[in-house]
Amino acid sequence: MSEALSGGAAERSTKHSPRHDDELAHEIEGMIRSGRSTHAEEWKDPEPVAEGERDIDRVPDGTLLGGVPEGTTPDAVVARAELARWLARADFPATGPELVEAARDRRAPDAVADELAKLPDGPTYERVGDIARALGYPTET
Repeated sequence: MSEALSGGAAERSTKHSPRHDDELAHEIEGMIRSGRSTHAEEWKDPEPVAEGERDIDRVPDGTLLGGVPEGTTPDAVVARAELARWLARADFPATGPELVEAARDRRAPDAVADELAKLPDGPTYERVGDIARALGYPTET
């Protein structure tokens, strides 16, 4: 395929039509250029963070968008997200060995499959949070 034909396809969404993508791009163009909201009606603007409240969008000294929930650690958040990345809702409920097989079917890295292999054989897991608790990851309080 020629470069001219494939260049724009990679930048377009697969969830919308190209026309809808263009409409969305036009809608936010002013906000991107100005660096602020461009809504004429104030009620459409997002509310700013209240005085004295911490900003929930960014962690000043970290890379996790949205921060780290109370009671957990950045490493636990990343590990849990990595497990969730390789498991689908359709994989649940499942036992430890079934989850290892599901991850391997999706060609998950060996580190993910090895971590899932540490799960006890008997219990059935309903969601990724159950897996995190069974593996001893700190969870939010």
